[in-house]
Amino acid sequence: MDIVIRAAEPTEHAALGDITAQAYLGDGLLDFGASDAYLGELRDVGKRAAAAEVLVAVQGDRLLGGVTFVPDGGPMADIARPGEAEIRMLAVAHAGRGRGAGEALVRACIDRARATGRRSGIVLSTQPAMRTAHRIYERLGFVRTPDRDWNPLPEIPDLTLLTYELTL
Repeated sequence: MDIVIRAAEPTEHAALGDITAQAYLGDGLLDFGASDAYLGELRDVGKRAAAAEVLVAVQGDRLLGGVTFVPDGGPMADIARPGEAEIRMLAVAHAGRGRGAGEALVRACIDRARATGRRSGIVLSTQPAMRTAHRIYERLGFVRTPDRDWNPLPEIPDLTLLTYELTL
């Protein structure tokens, strides 16, 4: 059965929030574990959907994962400059990994950015430990942009997010 990428339905927000939170927690990507303040952001799919596009990967009736696509800046953009789209919070449930869901979600974001005809590129931030995601990005043509690496919590000096860019 094929993986389908589509807009998240409001009835899926809670489940996608759980998948996203569990992916970050399970992979050890939150510095403060279950007490990390970012966990609330990961779970709040409704907030993301109000300010950007939230896409899901489904196979049959099974929700595999999702991503937030930020086409035009706004409150969900972290690093996008004018003319750039941004990818945020890509997550695939552990049970859905290895099936191509993550790559399909990234491809859908690229397609959306290209479809506008107004985007020069698409950018994203990622943690150094997210090596599987890095391989997806690089396979799809993204290149590292170390000059844009940044720290979302300056009070934690060793928390640097790596950045990637795809020129459209």
